[in-house]
Amino acid sequence: MKTAIIIPCYNEAKTIRKVIFDYQKTFPEADVYIYDNNSTDGTDEIAKAAGAIVRYEYKQGKGNVVRSMFREIDADCYIMTDGDDTYPAEDAIALEEAVLSGNADMAIGDRLSSTYFTENKRPFHNTGNVLVRKMINFLFHANVKDIMTGLRGFNKEFVKSFPITSKGFEIETEMTIFALDSNFSIVEVPIGYRDRPEGSESKLNTYSDGIKVVKTIIGLFKDTRPFAFFSTISAVILLLCLGFFIPILTGYVETGMVSKYPTLIVISAAATIAIINFFCGVILSVLKKQHRHNFERFLNSLHYLTKINK
Repeated sequence: MKTAIIIPCYNEAKTIRKVIFDYQKTFPEADVYIYDNNSTDGTDEIAKAAGAIVRYEYKQGKGNVVRSMFREIDADCYIMTDGDDTYPAEDAIALEEAVLSGNADMAIGDRLSSTYFTENKRPFHNTGNVLVRKMINFLFHANVKDIMTGLRGFNKEFVKSFPITSKGFEIETEMTIFALDSNFSIVEVPIGYRDRPEGSESKLNTYSDGIKVVKTIIGLFKDTRPFAFFSTISAVILLLCLGFFIPILTGYVETGMVSKYPTLIVISAAATIAIINFFCGVILSVLKKQHRHNFERFLNSLHYLTKINK
């Protein structure tokens, strides 16, 4: 069974050598791939000297890098980590075991249950992680402890069927939602976390990347749960219409006259929009179900081909 260590990198010259050596020592039979994303500090040359397989992705953004890695690399187990030396390599052994044993399609390294909140020095990142976790678990009826961790393990079926649309750091959120929506098995393993060493700077922007993550969650909720999304919007609009309509109805009962024709016209138009919106959700949910059936057939074919190749 072949394991590939895949590491997206952008300006990680301070730490990449240690990360490569740690994973080579922990996984001596695995290939270590570094995908350089337009680094300007010599990350790629350091990685080559350390014995890693270096490839390049010129479209900026972690999502773009992961897309190339998933397309180009062939393995039975994929361990994805960051090049900033925040995840101990030995903790990834449990992720590999979960994937290769067949217990997990995606194994997640859970930082938030261990040292993340004490090690991470960026308080808004702590708050953001908790909010994103609660938001996804509420919308998708799940109980995932760490949504945005960068240490994960995947099997081939997950990697080759994952349609990546994210370009940046929202890729981890997209992975989690895809796994939940597609009924892939998820195993979470508590892992250690240590903050970046001095001189190594994070590429994350708390606010802009946070907004992208929230937009990704809302967009994927619309795409994967269309009936819930559109019916919720319809319910809100109808409740607002009812709130404005009750005084008009009360006045009509008392006086026999409609005193607010403009309001009534707007309410009627809004109620019509709400009804149309509701049936859009019904139609899209049927299409989503058909897509689900097609996706399951694709997975069956992929599983069969994988079995033959072995």
